[in-house]
Amino acid sequence: MKYLVYASLILSGASVAQDDPQYAISAINADKTLLTDITETSAGFVAVGKHGTVISSTNGIDWQQAASVPTQVLLTAVDFTDDKNGWACGHDATIINTTDGGSTWQLQQAMPEVDKPCLDILFKDTLNGYAVGAYGMFYQTSDGGKHWQKRFLDSLLFSEDRDYLNDLKQHDPQGYAAETASILPHFNRIEQTAAGLMLVGEMGLMAKSSDAGKTWQRVEEIYPGSFFAFNSNAQQEIVAGLRGNVFTRQHGEAFWQPLANDKTATVNSIINYKNDQWLMLANSGVIFHLKAGQLSYEQLADGKAILDAVIMGNRLIMATEDGIKVKELTP
Repeated sequence: MKYLVYASLILSGASVAQDDPQYAISAINADKTLLTDITETSAGFVAVGKHGTVISSTNGIDWQQAASVPTQVLLTAVDFTDDKNGWACGHDATIINTTDGGSTWQLQQAMPEVDKPCLDILFKDTLNGYAVGAYGMFYQTSDGGKHWQKRFLDSLLFSEDRDYLNDLKQHDPQGYAAETASILPHFNRIEQTAAGLMLVGEMGLMAKSSDAGKTWQRVEEIYPGSFFAFNSNAQQEIVAGLRGNVFTRQHGEAFWQPLANDKTATVNSIINYKNDQWLMLANSGVIFHLKAGQLSYEQLADGKAILDAVIMGNRLIMATEDGIKVKELTP
């Protein structure tokens, strides 16, 4: 998920969480550790996090740890295409896969020599997927992850960087290899939209692909800081990131509109609630609400960073720096 967010957790100075006994989870200690992502399948929920933690639940309250996970790196993102087939990624460009709903996992890729985290993973179906991460990391598969192809998205370079790299490629191949490993910004999030794929990241990066990731084009920059979250529905697109910076655009409009926001909590994820409002999960226990064009926020008492969440009925099931948290949502 979010490369810079993990460092910010250390600096947040958040207070110790107070668990709600109504939603106490008794299965394991893994649900009390740093959890970075959570997803819903037709069979329930799966969350991932620190030290290779993978936990699952059928009801969002009782959680079980996976029987077998072949890594102990920090897992940063998880995605399922159905109730059986899922993938997770994390540090050291690690990618793991399950075919039994998250009970057991197999290693598809691990590259400790690269020393870069994969930050998000997305599968369009059981064969075609993408894994993105730090310094322009981009892997693509067309066989369910049996083989991952590394790609360098040179179309996202600034023109001066492209000229510089072309010169290096001709005169200094070793220098070219070194520069391509770090010249692109961090890719923090990849999302499927009705119009294609959207990639957002460091240095205000937004890029789109309308041909299943074969080619990418930069979206005109609207903000120089990092974006960590993007979402869209039939009416609207929304992108957000560092220090509570949020931008929206109605479909058909040419320009993005910044939302006035005095709360400077970094937004980690955006979800839609009843197609009526956007919920933005943020650091320091902040949840932003965007409804009818109005931005507001609530502050959770424990002050723990919320990395992602899913909705079950009127409950928000959150993956936080202190494990699973559950809260009631008001209509």
